[in-house]
Amino acid sequence: MKISFTKYNGAGNDFIVIDDRVNNLNLTKSQIYNLCNRNVGIGGDGLILIKESSKTDFKILHYTSDGNLGSLCGNGSRCAILYAYRNNIINKHTVFEAFDGIHKAEIINDELISMQMKLNSRIVENDYGIWVDTGSPHLIVETTNADELDVRSAGRSIRYNDYYKQEGVNVNFVERISDEVFKIRTYERGVEDETRACGTGSTASAICMNYIGKTSSNKMKMKCLGGDLEVKFLKRNKKYSEISITGPAKFVFEGIIDI
Repeated sequence: MKISFTKYNGAGNDFIVIDDRVNNLNLTKSQIYNLCNRNVGIGGDGLILIKESSKTDFKILHYTSDGNLGSLCGNGSRCAILYAYRNNIINKHTVFEAFDGIHKAEIINDELISMQMKLNSRIVENDYGIWVDTGSPHLIVETTNADELDVRSAGRSIRYNDYYKQEGVNVNFVERISDEVFKIRTYERGVEDETRACGTGSTASAICMNYIGKTSSNKMKMKCLGGDLEVKFLKRNKKYSEISITGPAKFVFEGIIDI
């Protein structure tokens, strides 16, 4: 079976994007794993299927590189939005369906996209850090040496401990640079390694840094390895709303692969 695909990246977080509105592909876990494998396949942190939606302009199904169905992916969603725009599925304003419900988004220019985000849980402080769900479950760990961290080792030690092993968690190591600028490095479940950026992780980290008083700002630049993401929100009576993330998405290449 031959499949047409497109490769995109969002701040260095890369994805295989497939238009599945007509074909209704039934890819197996091993097929998705092989497509995302950087040695034997196309390579990517995940795979995005664009599906028809009866509620919105389109629907996103996100699979992590281990072949499992994933939760919301901020960078992957922006890549899907840019694909939809470049292929005349949407105009510059869109509403789409994802893992945690319906989101609005806007194409600012050919490589910059802003999308609505959600806070899907309470913010919980525990012995490991600060936990919150922004479409995916995230643990935020403060650090003063983000550049020097062995993120793969440190992230795995938390993700696979007895507390988080079953459900899994994404682990974000966050360093304050100023009131409006933070460095972030993320270990992602499903990829089981550090990725160059994480949209839901940047959103979770920005909100949590405000929540614990590390910043009074409601507009923060999150400096990821692959580029900068901007998170904005409103805070009223200790409640967060109108959350958005803005960042790049770029077309890389397209092709046909036989699976």
